[in-house]
Amino acid sequence: MNTEPKYGPGTAPGPAPTLSVVVCSYTLDRWDDLCAALDSIGAQRLRPDETVVVVDHCPELTARLAARPGLRLVESPERPGVSGARNTGVTVARGEIVAFLDDDAVAEPDWTRRLLAGYRDPRVLGVGGRVDSWWETGRPGWFPPEYDWVVGCSYPGAPETTGAVRNFIGANMSFRRAAVVAAGGFRGDLGRIGTSPFGCEETELCLRLTAEHPGSELRYEPAAVVRQHVPRARTTWRYFSSRCYAEGRSKAVVARYAGTRSALSSERRYVRRTLPAAILRALGRRRPRAAGALGAGACLAAVGYTTGRLSRADARAAAAAPAVGQDVVTAVPTRSRP
Repeated sequence: MNTEPKYGPGTAPGPAPTLSVVVCSYTLDRWDDLCAALDSIGAQRLRPDETVVVVDHCPELTARLAARPGLRLVESPERPGVSGARNTGVTVARGEIVAFLDDDAVAEPDWTRRLLAGYRDPRVLGVGGRVDSWWETGRPGWFPPEYDWVVGCSYPGAPETTGAVRNFIGANMSFRRAAVVAAGGFRGDLGRIGTSPFGCEETELCLRLTAEHPGSELRYEPAAVVRQHVPRARTTWRYFSSRCYAEGRSKAVVARYAGTRSALSSERRYVRRTLPAAILRALGRRRPRAAGALGAGACLAAVGYTTGRLSRADARAAAAAPAVGQDVVTAVPTRSRP
């Protein structure tokens, strides 16, 4: 008997699903942010069935978290990096829905309720929400809002209304757990490791999920809001430029797996419509530095993408990557707190 769940037109809706919220963290340097994130989960009007904190190879953080009640504390046995940590969370989660909140983000009180409401539609495989930026030292005058994706936040040109989207922002996303497991989870050869800016693991997973489930949908819900902390270190030109280049390089890897049409569909609209309009506005308002950043960021991303496509090392790394799903099936020791 085939018990694998199917998602698509004609599937009957069931009772309200259970929810696990997963927070991954790798350093004590974000302790205050992590505590704020966990407090925001505890303050949800619709409390999740469990909060799972995955510690990514940082024993000191595990020791400090052990004193905090109400958590399932898990040490990731996978390779270091956000993909392995998230796959660990998927592995141990008990909920039918797995939601991910970054360790430096704070969820609004209705976050879980807004996410779960989307799953009333059986076609929906995942629900993601808006990520607002909170600039610790203020937004630099040259840093255009159109590049808030550099700091992991929503930006002009991205979807603004409820509806189907290609992919979510990693700080605020949720999925049907069974679908993620069946798809093999996040690729271990993508995703940030420590301070490395390479990513797009959530984009690749979203593309794979919808390709494997025709008729399904990933839904954006702008009322499901989290607030992302943007520290001073992310307000420098050095960070901006390295992140733009890394985005292009990461998209090149995604294109190897999903094809350029799927991997770059949103980016083409962004470059053709959003950026030209933003540059004209900046010039009209006599903000040449902002206009320069808009153009330079696009050029850096294009150079990164071209480099990634031409890089034999990247091609060999992709070819030698472990089979998708390897990280998801590992047994994980957990420490449950009362």
